Amino acid sequence: TYKGHKVVAGKLGLLSERIEKEDRKIKGSVVEVAVDDDYIGYVELQDKVRASSKTMVEGLKAFGVKTLLLSGDRVETVEDTAKNLGLDEWHGALLPEEKTKLLQENIEKKTGAIAYVGDGINDAPSIALADVGIAMGGFGSDMAIQNADIVLMDDDPNKVVTAKKIARATERRAVFNIAVALFSKLVAMVLSLLWSGFPLWLAVVLDSGMAVILTLNSLALFAKRVK
Repeated sequence: TYKGHKVVAGKLGLLSERIEKEDRKIKGSVVEVAVDDDYIGYVELQDKVRASSKTMVEGLKAFGVKTLLLSGDRVETVEDTAKNLGLDEWHGALLPEEKTKLLQENIEKKTGAIAYVGDGINDAPSIALADVGIAMGGFGSDMAIQNADIVLMDDDPNKVVTAKKIARATERRAVFNIAVALFSKLVAMVLSLLWSGFPLWLAVVLDSGMAVILTLNSLALFAKRVK
């Protein structure tokens, strides 16, 4: 209520009975407005796609990652954005629970780990449900940030690719460390079986010494610059 007048603003379904059908060529989202039950018009809102978003999509595809857009915006707007960015799949005009449902369906397909990137309070359930939840730290809602596993502090979408690179480098280092540790223990076991005079100090060196070396190898990741 504003200055004694009842103002209603919302999507088409909220005011469908009051709105006259008209041929619109709108690319953005539409907020219909009625005052005192009289339809007076609409406000067109259009988001600007960040330049780094296309770079992010290209970077993820280079890793073989499938990209999917789930949005509450008009289907036409979502489709136009998805095609410009080169996304693999998209769905528009979704309610928060519909986003979660589609995400759950993709999880049940078990085609791999799923990461969800969002910044609004409506994204919070999906962020919590995904294998990896990613939230925008600058303009993201508190609920989205609290449910996220990763928070992008500068709101740069391309940092999703950076996070992927860091994760892959960490995984490779971990696999290498485990392989080397197991190999060193295997060597110690074989030597102890074949060499009757196998010294205890050598076993200690192979075990504790290798643990120190592999720990330092892991810490070396901090010196690695990932862009």
